[in-house]
Amino acid sequence: MASVTALVMLFLACAGGLVCGNQTYIVYMNPAHRPAVHPTHADWYAAHLQSLDIDPGRHLLYTYSDALHGFAASLLPHHLDLLRRSPAVVQLHPDPVLTLHTTRSPQFLGLAPDASSSAAVPRPIQAVEAASRDVFIAVLDTGVWPEVPSFSAAAGLPEVPSRWHGACEAGVDFSPSLCNRKLVGARSFSRGFRAAAAVAGDGTVRGKPNEYDSPRDRDGHGTHTASTAAGSAVANASLLGYATGTARGMAIAARVAAYKVCWASGCFGSDILAGIDTAISDGADILSLSLGGGSTPYFRDTIAIGAFAAAERGIFVSCSAGNSGPGPATLANGAPWIATVGAGTLDRDFPATARLGNGARYTGVSLYSGKGMGKKLVPAVYGGGRSNASKLCLAGTLDPARVRGKLVLCDRGVSARVEKGAVVKAAGGAGMILANTAANGEELVADSHLLPAVAVGKKEGDLIRQYVTTNPRPRGALSFGGTVLGVRPSPVVAAFSSRGPNPVSPQILKPDFIGPGVNILAGWSGSIGPTGLLKDGRRTQFNIMSGTSMSCPHISGVAALLKGAHPNWSPAAIKSALMTTSYVLDNTNSPLRDAAGGSYATPFAYGAGHVDPQRALSPGLVYDITADDYIAFLCSLNYTIPHIQAITKRPNVTTCSRRFSDPGNLNYPSFSVVFGKKWRVVKYRRELTNVGSASSTYEAKVSGPGGVAVTVKPAKLMFKHVNQKLKYSVTFASKERGRSAGTAFGWITWSNKQHKVRSPVAYTWKM
Repeated sequence: MASVTALVMLFLACAGGLVCGNQTYIVYMNPAHRPAVHPTHADWYAAHLQSLDIDPGRHLLYTYSDALHGFAASLLPHHLDLLRRSPAVVQLHPDPVLTLHTTRSPQFLGLAPDASSSAAVPRPIQAVEAASRDVFIAVLDTGVWPEVPSFSAAAGLPEVPSRWHGACEAGVDFSPSLCNRKLVGARSFSRGFRAAAAVAGDGTVRGKPNEYDSPRDRDGHGTHTASTAAGSAVANASLLGYATGTARGMAIAARVAAYKVCWASGCFGSDILAGIDTAISDGADILSLSLGGGSTPYFRDTIAIGAFAAAERGIFVSCSAGNSGPGPATLANGAPWIATVGAGTLDRDFPATARLGNGARYTGVSLYSGKGMGKKLVPAVYGGGRSNASKLCLAGTLDPARVRGKLVLCDRGVSARVEKGAVVKAAGGAGMILANTAANGEELVADSHLLPAVAVGKKEGDLIRQYVTTNPRPRGALSFGGTVLGVRPSPVVAAFSSRGPNPVSPQILKPDFIGPGVNILAGWSGSIGPTGLLKDGRRTQFNIMSGTSMSCPHISGVAALLKGAHPNWSPAAIKSALMTTSYVLDNTNSPLRDAAGGSYATPFAYGAGHVDPQRALSPGLVYDITADDYIAFLCSLNYTIPHIQAITKRPNVTTCSRRFSDPGNLNYPSFSVVFGKKWRVVKYRRELTNVGSASSTYEAKVSGPGGVAVTVKPAKLMFKHVNQKLKYSVTFASKERGRSAGTAFGWITWSNKQHKVRSPVAYTWKM
């Protein structure tokens, strides 16, 4: 295994003659302006820069061919006017910095046998697993730790299909021989990161460790997501004894390739585009991106632009929704050609108990694996410092004289959960209770703390706060209960999971669905401990993490299974199958709940529901979408022609000859109806494709709020053959003329004896 001593600092300071003081820009070009004398677009880009007295050898970082028509360059301020005046330049914008959105799940999704049950895996899933051997998943993240057993070539996995053109790049502590029939590629893209670090002046990122100048994953995040999507089955896996069992990806026979586009200071748009560009040309079938930024128009959204090119080529793109919940309109990656994934819980938990001096016991969660506190109660303290910041246990706020040997109560928020535990330990605390505030509600996320620690929800936290602050001699102790299965209710929508409505195009309901994203066991980097803290000297091959970063690769792997089963399905058809077969009842047969407050969740939190891979294999009907449909959608957003050209790479789009009267007329598997102050009737059209039995009849059923009249025409669809397409329209009429604001939800379901094709409907009344 690679040694930590092999870590080296990337050569960042003005590398390769790069001019210090520059800023990186992504420049979109109109290929219609390319002179015939230039054999390739890359040649043209370099020549164009030279014609403007911009030296490509010093300024050009990347040229793109598949993700977009354009390049990334490190430019000085006076270069911008030169480029903007060029008729060949469609647009340019600064290189954005995006962030990462950071096993029981195969059994929970019905993809593997449950040790607690005698039921076998359904045969359709077994057949699909074999078919997925020819499916390639590209994971764009922090790289890969190839020695993790999840990436060993499973017995019986055949030679890599010849259509794969990827490579295993040599680099620091990374040999091409580390790739195999499972891990079929590993590349790294750092020019945007290097350029930004050079601009920072010292070439380093303060407070962050040095990086591997190679595809090797120091962070662990990329290894975790890649092994979740398509890791091989590994028996007796665990995190220091927690979650013991067989760890495996969703598509254990699929091939996986790692594209390192994220570094210590973030994920730069220029590097992400280079990764997408290369993954497309390598032959990827699925792109998995557990990262994103804030909401921005699609023509400035690097992931949306790269994903459009991928989707047009038949590549399914799965992205995390973000971890900015539970506030409304917080999601990222909301483009309709992207599968936007929220996070839910599993039916597995890691209980821990806080016992107080008044006899009360409060249950929370923990992954602490060291020596416990014992049964003896110790003094407890809340706010062990001179300011209120000490209640948050921020670095430098705790007074060792007031904390040493005590059980410290800390409020969740501002700093990382594991960092709070490290602060308490450094101050001499004996243990920590991490109590939620209103922002997190009753959501519980387990962590592998460096000292005895338990996380509790807001209700329990408030009771503990009251006891510690009012009792003259507060005391407490912690105990740990290991791993528990069969937790009810589950799934529950994670409080951190970002929510709709879609901030860019409200007429497209997002997220699309949720998948497992809380306390997920998967592979981990050998370069860092399970907390990710530098002071954590523990090493483990697996780690438990939470976030929409974890739910995204679940969908990527499931999509690979569907791609193997239905190789001719488009990305939109695969997404439709996943959406219309999702479920909205938990394992107590009650509507899905929201961990943020314990109330029922809505489609703005879970989209169409929680994915069900077995049902998605045979959805009956699908809503399909072409690239031309997406262009009509973009035209309906009133984007300019240059903006649409930048997204679509189509210089021949010179007019919006086809546009939807409303963006919601895109043939999407869900509905988002926005009633304005003056318009109270909205009409949408849809088209369904029969992928079930040749002769089949479906009838429409509508459910929803009484304040909206919904009319579906026709109410019955009669299909005569497979792949036949039939259209219908839906009219939504608000009866509540005096209503000025608010939301409500409903469903439109097309049913026969074999299938239920269900679409969520979100209603929004605006002022």
